Amino acid sequence: MSRNRRTSPHGLFRRLRRHTRRAAEGTSERGQTEFTLRAVMLGLLIGCLLCFTNLYFGLQTGWISMMSLQSALIGFLLSKFLPKPMTAQENVVLQTTAVATGTMPLAAGFVGILPALGLLDESRDGVPPIHLSWIGAVGWSCAVAFFGVFLSPPLRKQVIIEEQLAFPSGTATGQLISVLHRLPPPETTARQRRGYNALASNEDDEAVVYTAEAQETDALHTPDAEVAEQEGWSALSWSFAASGLMTLAAYFFPVVFSVPLFGSYLASKWLWTFTPSLSYIGQGIIMGFPTTLSMNLGMLVGWGVLSPLAKHSGWAPGPVGDMTAGSRGWILWVSLAIMCSDSVVSLVPVVHEILYTKVWRPAIGLRDDADSVAKENKEVETDDRLVPTQWVVWGLGGSIVLGTVLVWLVFGHQGIKPWATFIGFIMGGLLSVLGVRALGETDLNPVSGLGKISQLFFAWIQPGNIVANIIAGGVAEAGAQQAGDLMQDLKTGHLIRASPRAQFYGQLIGSCLSIVVTTTAYALYQRAYEIPGPSFPAPTAYVWLGLARLLRDGELPQKSGEFMAIFAVLFSVIAACKTYAARGGSPYAKWIPSGVAFAIGFLNTPSFSLARLIGGIVEHVYYTRVGRENGGIKLIIIASGFVLGEGVVSIISLVLRTAGIGVASCWGCGHGMCGGCPAS
Repeated sequence: MSRNRRTSPHGLFRRLRRHTRRAAEGTSERGQTEFTLRAVMLGLLIGCLLCFTNLYFGLQTGWISMMSLQSALIGFLLSKFLPKPMTAQENVVLQTTAVATGTMPLAAGFVGILPALGLLDESRDGVPPIHLSWIGAVGWSCAVAFFGVFLSPPLRKQVIIEEQLAFPSGTATGQLISVLHRLPPPETTARQRRGYNALASNEDDEAVVYTAEAQETDALHTPDAEVAEQEGWSALSWSFAASGLMTLAAYFFPVVFSVPLFGSYLASKWLWTFTPSLSYIGQGIIMGFPTTLSMNLGMLVGWGVLSPLAKHSGWAPGPVGDMTAGSRGWILWVSLAIMCSDSVVSLVPVVHEILYTKVWRPAIGLRDDADSVAKENKEVETDDRLVPTQWVVWGLGGSIVLGTVLVWLVFGHQGIKPWATFIGFIMGGLLSVLGVRALGETDLNPVSGLGKISQLFFAWIQPGNIVANIIAGGVAEAGAQQAGDLMQDLKTGHLIRASPRAQFYGQLIGSCLSIVVTTTAYALYQRAYEIPGPSFPAPTAYVWLGLARLLRDGELPQKSGEFMAIFAVLFSVIAACKTYAARGGSPYAKWIPSGVAFAIGFLNTPSFSLARLIGGIVEHVYYTRVGRENGGIKLIIIASGFVLGEGVVSIISLVLRTAGIGVASCWGCGHGMCGGCPAS
């Protein structure tokens, strides 16, 4: 309930304009008419598919995708089967629910934190490997699942309403929904911030997350909604079927996804194989050519230069694929240095601006130009459509207390101390502010660097405890990643005039269901596969564990420290140039190599990067020839079908594996690099 207050003529006119606009858009002045059962159920259905898909790809490569744009598109297509058309505001609630459900594998650490705890070595780390039971994994997920959700309403007020940050991926999703539902283009003007022009909303479209969210293509500008109806189902159906059939074929004949393209010697000794996965190609289309190019440049430097150098110099004498004594483990440290330097440097302008505008200027009595006039409320929603402050306060407090208790119950005395967990949540909230602001300005959420900052801090306050170090990093990363994802959705809702409270409900419901779905899916994968293992190497697990060990022992593989320093300095300069160019609105900013994408080329074997490069090239050639304005959304529909096809059929593969039905033939697997092959 809002309090009685005197209303100025200007305030009365603002309310009248808001009421007129809502009447024109067919939305209610009160209530959450877009929060419907069909929107939530379709969102949960799509989100569950995305959850399995993200867990599958996350354990393989460390990459997961928000898929908000794809969720809105698929939800629109599915709504054609409903008796009554779905409104644009319902579609916003649908995609918000789907994203909250689908991104839990990263938010709760199932692709990094939990596999890292399973890699612990009692003789080296002082604690045995930690493998959580199903109920333990549910408890851990509940501990970190809601903090970011309750943190998002106050962040929305600041970065979306007051500062009007761009949030390019959320803006792109809003543009798509307006096109699909034949609404006027949403008003996407962002405030010009001090020192640079706010990024145009067509710079990046969708966020792909790898413990830091990477830039994606701006492959979505279409003048005609008929494309989605006339061509959408056809393109989605055949791309989904083709990817699913190839995935099933690769299960029975593993060589299909492990082609020794460069010869058996390079495949068996140096891990140079090619995976012609349509889903990887689809991910490359979604990521865009600049990101996939950065990834493959990293792959060439890591696997084509540094790996042979470390092996032949005797710095990594073990088998190339060994994460402890092999060159794969050696180049892991270089990739860690690149990721940390890139993430930290990208945060420097954000920290500087916060300190300058929020601390220094008020301290010396200066005010922004915007503050020189009477401050007006920029909120466009009525109180009954916003999340009440009381809910936020109780929710944040309850999620911190509940999370602290659950972490202690799950990990006990060998884990993190309750007081340290409490500090971890507080630190996670502070780091979330930095991450959300960086995401709103650049479309990059540096959660990788934020998690590492938390690890560094906890190495100081609770030294020698590797388990506590990993858990603390996971708590901080969960808050920043979840708040960032939800902020993109809230930006979409703001543009389409969907109720923030309805989106909040969808976020809570999606998170609750995803806890059970993600935990069950992970338990099934653990029963059927070795994690980490040949089929699911979980590369981010080694990053988490490696940094925790480094902070405790201070020991690095031979000569790796020198190369870490060289590449850290190099990519600090590159990240500074990229950040400066992006903040200046330079069209060439996206062609400056991304440090995070470059480092991922080190972490994953060449087979994962090459197919994505093909997708990036397809995206670049297609839109270069037909133009962004004329390209439509057909290519993004095909890419979505490719990704979802393999993700969904992987559930069938999981069932077959659990039932004891194995490969049909190991023909062509002489190089021993085929996932699922007995020779692997």
